[in-house]
Amino acid sequence: MNSTLALPYPDLKLLPTAIGHPIRWRMLQALATGEPQTISEVAAASGCSYDNAIRHLAVLKKAGLVVQERGKLYQIPRKYLPTPGERTLDLGHCLLWLDAAG
Repeated sequence: MNSTLALPYPDLKLLPTAIGHPIRWRMLQALATGEPQTISEVAAASGCSYDNAIRHLAVLKKAGLVVQERGKLYQIPRKYLPTPGERTLDLGHCLLWLDAAG
């Protein structure tokens, strides 16, 4: 059984706060490539400091939008990732269009 299928859906109570910040939105846009990224890579892509990225990634992780893999690598759970070339995350109970302003 694929372990990503066992992941719960993101927490609906935490989702608005998690996606409501422009930096976190840019982080999701950067992570939508599907490639695990370091904190430094996510920070650079979202235009924030390393320390700020740690705090924002913690919010996304708590909401269930990102997972931490192999130490300090972060990624969106595979089951939510868009089809290559698309910019939509399917979270089960809602869709996020990542081309939207953030």
